[in-house]
Amino acid sequence: MTAMRERRRDNRWQLAADAVLALALLAFGLLATPLAGANQPGSVPVDAACRALLAVAALALVARRLAPLATLAVVTVATSAYLVLGYPYGPVQLAFLVAGYTAAARLPVRRAGVAAGAALAVLLVHVFWSRGPEPGWFGILPASAWVVVPFALGVAVRVNRESAARGRAEAARRRADEERLRIAQEVHDVVGHGLAAISMQAEVALHLLGKRPEQAEIALTAISRTSREALDELRVTLGAVRRGGGREPVPGLARLDALRERLADAGLAVTLRVTGEPRELPGAVDLAAYRVVQEALTNVLRHAGVAEAEATVGYGGDALTVEVLDRG
Repeated sequence: MTAMRERRRDNRWQLAADAVLALALLAFGLLATPLAGANQPGSVPVDAACRALLAVAALALVARRLAPLATLAVVTVATSAYLVLGYPYGPVQLAFLVAGYTAAARLPVRRAGVAAGAALAVLLVHVFWSRGPEPGWFGILPASAWVVVPFALGVAVRVNRESAARGRAEAARRRADEERLRIAQEVHDVVGHGLAAISMQAEVALHLLGKRPEQAEIALTAISRTSREALDELRVTLGAVRRGGGREPVPGLARLDALRERLADAGLAVTLRVTGEPRELPGAVDLAAYRVVQEALTNVLRHAGVAEAEATVGYGGDALTVEVLDRG
């Protein structure tokens, strides 16, 4: 709905801008055409029909972006009629340039090419009318230039715009792919850590169930807590795909104590050490450091079973170091 309102607002602004352009060209044509006629002996003096054709050619540009093909047709017919009637060359041709450029810039190249060819054929009526059945290159080339130049410029602008749009779309796809990869890695880290801890706690519970049921109950309680925490963290991670704010912060080094408690419930005693002066880290660095420690401790739990480990976070200058040791 918002995008639709924005498009309507943009269309209104474009229509207003085109109306201003059309009125400006009309005013210029009405003022400058008599001056152009004074320097073109043999041209038909400006009269009511001349002014009417100037008005049609200029005011048709109001719809140039809404209906470029129809606008080009109206302007072409008005311009050709104007020239066939012998009125002076000049401002009327500016409207044709604008209409030809707009059609080439906004229509598919093939349709624009057909439209340009048709416009050229209509304009050549004036050339053959004024110069006879054999106007020569001197008559054909100028008329062709009035069509070819704006058409070529419009096509170049269209191709450049489409190329830029493809580049933006490709960049957006690349960012989306990178985000999906990051989220997939986050999910892997969260699920892998949670399942490793739950697996270890389940083995402990099975081992103690017949001999020491009270200890097995503690292990089962730890499984329940670990699974809830893993699900909560997974929910936060998947929330990254949603737009807008209000999300919980992603994990960072500040949550190492909670990680240590979960691992202790799974049977891995972890000693945390911090060296240097702790400082606020960029979000990506904070998350990456947390994931490194989490993955390393999960591997210790997975491969060493009930054991001890030591994790050290070192702040020094512009560097951050993390070290995880398996103490057996």
